[in-house]
Amino acid sequence: MTNWINTVSRDHVERGVAGGFTQANHGKPHTLRKMKRGDWILFYSPRTVYPDGPALQAFTAIGQVSDDEPYQAEMAPDFKPWRRHVEFLDCFETPIRPLLDDLDFVEDKGRWGYKFRFGVFAIDDHDLSVIRSAMTRPEAATVDG
Repeated sequence: MTNWINTVSRDHVERGVAGGFTQANHGKPHTLRKMKRGDWILFYSPRTVYPDGPALQAFTAIGQVSDDEPYQAEMAPDFKPWRRHVEFLDCFETPIRPLLDDLDFVEDKGRWGYKFRFGVFAIDDHDLSVIRSAMTRPEAATVDG
């Protein structure tokens, strides 16, 4: 099983949670094809709204891939993004900054945002545990948009 982080604005995450799906890299299928049923996927939102909304810098959703293959959805005649079905957990939006010292994928704490430029990337079980714990605790802080 692989654990993934998908970098997506909060407004797009909310659409995915409501519809039970994720997209990645502007609807391209490549990374989605690497995902397997049961993989965990965390959503990090640098902004509230794509592309120029206010900064957020928080984890906004968590779930597990629940299908075997990507599928295509038609959003417009000229835009048919690839998606994966996801079963989302109930969670709290959680700011990243209090977690930075405990996250192994953040190699340079001074440039912690660099990794998110890749869109989707894998993390280890330790980092999944740190983030999932923070997101599913009742006392997790909610970030105002």
